[in-house]
Amino acid sequence: MPSRLRRGAPAALLAVACAAAAASPEKKNWFDDPFFQVSSGARGCPVPEGPLYTEEERRSQMHARLERGTSCWLEGRCKDSNAYRYDKAIAPQVQAALAAVPGVRRASLWAVVQRRWVYLQGCVPSRALARRLEQAARAVPEVELVVDDLMVGTRGKPPYPVASP
Repeated sequence: MPSRLRRGAPAALLAVACAAAAASPEKKNWFDDPFFQVSSGARGCPVPEGPLYTEEERRSQMHARLERGTSCWLEGRCKDSNAYRYDKAIAPQVQAALAAVPGVRRASLWAVVQRRWVYLQGCVPSRALARRLEQAARAVPEVELVVDDLMVGTRGKPPYPVASP
């Protein structure tokens, strides 16, 4: 009898894994928001989830993204009628600016670009480096705002959603 139980274990594990996968909806970068890693020097830093959304989250965000993207143009802050169209051009400039900051190799740093806003995520060895990174991103033309979601060190709860293992 114990050998039969052992033979059935892989099938039972597979059934549990399939049920768990079905229970959690798939997340995707539906809006193709730029998300990239700049450095990986802080071992043990929690990896950000990035701009991933479920189908339901995508639907709920569509209206708000249209409104936010257009309001920039209506208020005269953007030449383009949709602020999200700047993101793909801004991303490589932000990546280069961040990579040039002295000390960045000691950090684990990721960035998300959405509607001319840059979200800095990851771990830095000091608040001073976080300020230098924020200043570098802010200096990129067309960047409207930089959000510092960085944590000093690698311990504690990060201020950003973490990738699933």
